[in-house]
Amino acid sequence: MRLTYNKNHVGDVLLVTLKGANDPEYIHLDGVTLIKDNGEIVGLNIFDASEKFSEDTLNSELSNEATVSEINSVLKKAGAETIEPDLSPKFVVGYVLTREDHPDATRLNVTTVDVGDETLQIVCGAKNVDKGQKVVVAKPGAIMQNGLYIKPSELRGVESNGMICSKRELGLPQDEDGIYVLPETYNVGDEFKAE
Repeated sequence: MRLTYNKNHVGDVLLVTLKGANDPEYIHLDGVTLIKDNGEIVGLNIFDASEKFSEDTLNSELSNEATVSEINSVLKKAGAETIEPDLSPKFVVGYVLTREDHPDATRLNVTTVDVGDETLQIVCGAKNVDKGQKVVVAKPGAIMQNGLYIKPSELRGVESNGMICSKRELGLPQDEDGIYVLPETYNVGDEFKAE
């Protein structure tokens, strides 16, 4: 779940992104617009946000249980259903266990990456990806800086469940091409916070 609030450019509206949408439907209620896809809430526009939320909530991109509780209180007042987003970390430290050439694309690699609680198969186009590296993984459900929603997909016939990130994709200054290879001091499975 990602929160966006920019009063100067958007107005007094808290934008809540839960998932990507293929065919969004907009339902306008009192002070809230629900954005649904296939009947599921994928986003919210909450108007007059400064009257409904603390400054800390409005200035945070990340959410926690207290934020979800605040949002659900607003939704109940508007007569809408509440949300139960997955708040587990979506950007984590991974360890590349294997790297093989993609069977149907010369510029893609098929990797398996240990992210602590599971192993993910991820198709990656970076030239510098290799086994034995610690990397930043955007797990399914992650929302990138540019708004891209990460979901399981297929790239040239091979399943991919996440993304190995470059510094630029994380909003960090990019000093070399390719993925961000982390120092050994990082622990596999820990949440990665771009700072």
